[in-house]
Amino acid sequence: MKAKIYNILEKEGSVSNRIFEFFIVTLILLNVLAIGLDTIRNLEPRVVLLLRIFEAFSIIIFSIEYLLRIYISELTHPARTKLGSALRFMFSFFGLVDLIAILPFYIPYIIKADLRFVRIFRLFRFFRIFKLSRYNRTLQMIWDVIREKKSEFIMTFFISLLLLLVSAFLMYYVENPVQPDKFRNIFSSLWWAVSTLTPLGYGDVAPVTTPGKVISAIVAIIGIGLIALPTGIISAGFIDKISSRNKEDRKEGTKVCPHCGKRLE
Repeated sequence: MKAKIYNILEKEGSVSNRIFEFFIVTLILLNVLAIGLDTIRNLEPRVVLLLRIFEAFSIIIFSIEYLLRIYISELTHPARTKLGSALRFMFSFFGLVDLIAILPFYIPYIIKADLRFVRIFRLFRFFRIFKLSRYNRTLQMIWDVIREKKSEFIMTFFISLLLLLVSAFLMYYVENPVQPDKFRNIFSSLWWAVSTLTPLGYGDVAPVTTPGKVISAIVAIIGIGLIALPTGIISAGFIDKISSRNKEDRKEGTKVCPHCGKRLE
């Protein structure tokens, strides 16, 4: 029984697995659409009722999937004990995503809370879209690249944070005397640094002094290259991952779909 469930949920390339993945992916996309419709005011009562029925149906399916994945966790996340395997799955990335996908529905029934808290928690329903990464091999490769390149990302984050702080301090001391309302403190200057270093460019805070404009120009130019660093790291890692997978497939005599990354039979 456990092996059959594993084949449906995890065995890549099998007919049952393809049907299951198509069903779940369709259900996830429909859930995203339903979440968007739920934000529209003054919907007809019957539409609201249909959305609630669909929500309940989705939760039943996602809950069953979550419990089945715990059931087969000995095969997907082997450990010394059944409990250890279950915990390894539950605290894995996809295990947490699966839990967050269903938790907002059950929370109001478990914890008594005011309506504002419930509404905020229901925002987590959108996290169901991250379930797609399990069924799309390309997204899985991106997650693998991020894990493998985490040291490079940490270094890039540290450099970005350092540049933000230096820019904020410089701009505060240059612009605060002439624009005390815009550059009130370091934190206000930090918002300017974030909007300048990133493509946000709101323009709500801008320097007026000559030194401030020079600093702003330098920071903006550096920001262009700085923002490109994480993209370059992901791109390089992604290309390496595809190349290594293609080499493995050539050895095994299998082909890979260039669009979804799945092995073709």
